[in-house]
Amino acid sequence: MPKKDIGYELLAADGNARRGRFRTHHGTVETPTFMAVGTQGAVKAMTPDQVAATGAEVVLANTFHLALEDRRELVKRMGGLHKFMGWDKTILTDSGGFQVFSLPDKTINDEGVTFRYERDGTATFLDPETSMAIQRDLGADIVMAFDECCPPDASKAYVAKSIDRTTRWAARCRAFELAPHQFLFGIVQGGMFDDLRKKSAEALTKIPFDGFAIGGVSVGEGFDMLVKVTRFTAPLLPKDLPRYLMGVGLPEDLLSCIEHGIDMFDCVIPTRYARGGTLFTRTGKLRLYDKKYRKDRYPIDTACGCYTCSKFPRMVLRHLYYAREPLFETLASIHNVHFYEDLMKEARAAIESRTFLAFKNEWLARYGFDPAVKRETREREHRADPREDFRTLRAEREGRRRDEDGR
Repeated sequence: MPKKDIGYELLAADGNARRGRFRTHHGTVETPTFMAVGTQGAVKAMTPDQVAATGAEVVLANTFHLALEDRRELVKRMGGLHKFMGWDKTILTDSGGFQVFSLPDKTINDEGVTFRYERDGTATFLDPETSMAIQRDLGADIVMAFDECCPPDASKAYVAKSIDRTTRWAARCRAFELAPHQFLFGIVQGGMFDDLRKKSAEALTKIPFDGFAIGGVSVGEGFDMLVKVTRFTAPLLPKDLPRYLMGVGLPEDLLSCIEHGIDMFDCVIPTRYARGGTLFTRTGKLRLYDKKYRKDRYPIDTACGCYTCSKFPRMVLRHLYYAREPLFETLASIHNVHFYEDLMKEARAAIESRTFLAFKNEWLARYGFDPAVKRETREREHRADPREDFRTLRAEREGRRRDEDGR
């Protein structure tokens, strides 16, 4: 299948940081950009209009989950993902590779991957052609090649074999006939090894893809290794095509990788953290379950112009959180996605004014990011819902009693 012109324009640069733009059948995308994730055909807890109001221009949907059961046929009957999701802007679908390779008891060979669905144990085979056929049926604007994503502790010998397999699979994906409006991106792998990253990039850039991604990061390698891999790999990719860092991440990850030439990001963090009561602000993460917010009349972030911050103070949001009102998840998700989109706007403006490095350093200092703190420590508190903790619930009830006694 011949290469298509995605119309990437490099509008400004500041060091390696890039301010660009590309176009799909469903609109213009300003870069750097962050893509909200709609795993099963919807961004969790948000309507399409609410997602668009944050400034988002692209959303991501998950090929693996949308291929389960009769979902693929359901999307086809609706006329594709855009109608299915009620989203008239750009959509990207991943290949399903990350989800498949995270499953236990899988068998990988040069033809593809055999695995069992977690839900019913049905044995299934997925190969490059099947992934492409599913994504063609889904109808997204940007389609990702089928690749093998290795864990961060994979041996160098295994990763070397894996990138050769990924390159062969990439060629098979490129040969597959997609819909006329669809662009295909290749994915550079290579684990934590510079020489293998270089080998993968050299092989893949010989294939006429419409854009390129860096895969195999944000899999537990830590902040320092994430930046190291990105800093090394991004310059190996074509300057005239979009560069996408898959599955990343936290605000500090985004800014640090924009510095090294990344144009596109996606991650479930904004909506996942929102549902768990963690909200992003320009002075750090706000954990709404903390009792100090029980009587706090300030918005989540005083510098934010989102709907949530304009209507609901922290004390009300905290009440909705503990009351398990569905409205809380919507309001929190609106804010977090808006926060990420604002961050991208500010990054684009800083690149245009050639002040990105100063902007990044000042932003991270205000945010309170300390690179010496390990990612595991930063994320540990988000692994469980504090509402499930008996002591937290008891303290919350006692707090309500004190409030009532004081009236």
